[in-house]
Amino acid sequence: MNVQEMTSIIIPSYNGLELLRSCIDSIRKWTEDPYEIIVVDNRSTDGTYEYCVSERIKVISLPENRGFPKACNSGLRIARGGSLLLLNNDVTVTRNWLAQLKQGLFSDPAVGIAGPVTNYASGIQQVEIAFDSKAQFLDIAAAHNEHDPSRWVEVPRIVGLCFLFKRELLEKIGYLDERFSPGHYEDDDYCYRARLAGYRLLVCGDTLVHHEGSVSFRKSGEDSLSQLVKRNHQLFIDKWQVDPLQFI
Repeated sequence: MNVQEMTSIIIPSYNGLELLRSCIDSIRKWTEDPYEIIVVDNRSTDGTYEYCVSERIKVISLPENRGFPKACNSGLRIARGGSLLLLNNDVTVTRNWLAQLKQGLFSDPAVGIAGPVTNYASGIQQVEIAFDSKAQFLDIAAAHNEHDPSRWVEVPRIVGLCFLFKRELLEKIGYLDERFSPGHYEDDDYCYRARLAGYRLLVCGDTLVHHEGSVSFRKSGEDSLSQLVKRNHQLFIDKWQVDPLQFI
């Protein structure tokens, strides 16, 4: 396998085995392009590590729950692919998803990051989809996911739930900023750094995936989540002297 043609799919996970299982099943079902999966286990106690070993999935077992940015960076450090994808464990991918995201990403040397549309996200990536079940959503996505560059939109930010970027971008701007651990605004920060380096960001409106949404962070309670978001919002402002909310 030519590793330059391969996509490294990095999935941080913390006590989300059933979500992770569903996510990986969907990758195996709907992905035709060459890929490797790297699960970064944030010290789960629900059998995540054992599942990965039994399924022969490459897994990094962290000694404690280090959150999303640090977990992603751990995965990126061993990733071999020419393209790199950060994926939430509560995402279910769909027909043609990776091929079409890569078409967008490599449509222009200036494009550095590409992402899909979904049922649950902030900003332009969220689209209104009426569905009663995951199975129905997958049927809708199968019809939706037809290659159509007219549905690509250049944006100032892409949400980190399904975040595809070129290895050259990583080599140029580095890893996720771990000051945003355990998570929130590290994706905004990476997008801002990419744009400062001269790269364009593309939402591929012809690629629809399913997202449960903020499952891991909600485990700590709404008040804790609210405080974390508020803190990291201020961290971004302190770092860049810019309010990231203007990019949503």
